[in-house]
Amino acid sequence: MKTIVLASQKGGAGKTTLAAHLAVAAELAGEGPCVLMDTDPQGSLAAWWNGRTDENPKFAPVTLKELPEKLELLDAAGFAYAFIDTPPAITESIRSVVAQADFVLIPTRPSPHDLRAVGQTVEMAVTAHRPFAFAVTQAKTNSRLTVQAMAALSEHGVVASAIIHDRVDFAASMIDGRTVLEVDQKGRSAGEVTQLWQFVKARIKESTKAR
Repeated sequence: MKTIVLASQKGGAGKTTLAAHLAVAAELAGEGPCVLMDTDPQGSLAAWWNGRTDENPKFAPVTLKELPEKLELLDAAGFAYAFIDTPPAITESIRSVVAQADFVLIPTRPSPHDLRAVGQTVEMAVTAHRPFAFAVTQAKTNSRLTVQAMAALSEHGVVASAIIHDRVDFAASMIDGRTVLEVDQKGRSAGEVTQLWQFVKARIKESTKAR
């Protein structure tokens, strides 16, 4: 089982949304079974999953203390991917979650405040010797700032070519336990999520070969 941790110091960058969407993307691609885990005290990912009618991806309640053991049990149960949401702060508890990751995805909005905040998240992944990449989220269409943000992020690590744009359907889909992939599978938002999942899957495969 491969463990993907969504981490970012800035709140509102889209960690919960991406965790849910990537897990569903993997399931729809036939690459599951997948399991979601929520280490954010706000419990937004758990609340989203509780509103779903589809049982997949699965959800596994977990505490930080039991995370390593729970991951081993889920691996033994045959899950292919675990997606872990984290709170928007850099603490020792988040470092312990990142230490369990096979891959760390850092959602980043194309704003000066978000770009200034990526340093600590990157340092955390590097210190734990975990492969990571950035995903630009909530981007405005045809915005010069998005291009500038991707250029700035590329100085610190790999940036996903799949950009998640700021569209109402992302927020709307999360209200009732669905994703844009399930609301409009042929829409632009669904296409972006599918591309991002392909990127994440490829990076995990590359990092596994490197190790």
